[in-house]
Amino acid sequence: MSHSTCRKAPVLAAAALPEGPEFLTVKEAAKLLRVNRKTLYEAIRLGQVPGIVRLGRVLRIRRSALVEWQPGNSGPALGENR
Repeated sequence: MSHSTCRKAPVLAAAALPEGPEFLTVKEAAKLLRVNRKTLYEAIRLGQVPGIVRLGRVLRIRRSALVEWQPGNSGPALGENR
């Protein structure tokens, strides 16, 4: 086996993510971010998540805002108080 066949799989870039709906439910967004749904709700409540759209009691999150967002570089971690 040569070294060229033992390469690690490339990391998906934001543009290479599978297509999906433009607006996600909190459950779908939590799955995309790989965080607990309750953790995401708390981060939304604290204003730490971009792309939030509220229609009455319905909450949706713009997929493109999540894909471009880099939470590690913009402030506290999800669920962490300021």
